[in-house]
Amino acid sequence: MTPYRRKVNYYETDQMRIVHHSNYIRYFEEARIDFMDKIGCNVMYMEELGLIIPNIDAYAKYLVSLKFDEEFEVRVRAKSFTGVRMEFEYQIYRTSDNTLCAEGHTGHCFVNTDHKPISIKKSHPDIYKKISDATKL
Repeated sequence: MTPYRRKVNYYETDQMRIVHHSNYIRYFEEARIDFMDKIGCNVMYMEELGLIIPNIDAYAKYLVSLKFDEEFEVRVRAKSFTGVRMEFEYQIYRTSDNTLCAEGHTGHCFVNTDHKPISIKKSHPDIYKKISDATKL
């Protein structure tokens, strides 16, 4: 699958023009939303159906700093999926020299509009299949 790409914005950096560590988790989220869209699971549409996907875990390991105006890509992999929970892995590379800058993971679950955990295998089998197929890639 095509990685998510963009450049570092100035407001995401500190006075030394280095990306603030909190933004890497945001980059993970941007890439995850892009990934979900690419597999046919638009997050806004899912929310309209009453499916909410909260984050229940996030971890990032910082290896090499990204700086203002550098282009980077986030490679996303759906690591595990049960229909109730899913986990993604991420690697962020600077595109100019393919340097691994950060890596991490996030964990998620599925809840309804009352914030009660649900299994989408029965409630939304079409979405379940798309995510399940993507996890096998």
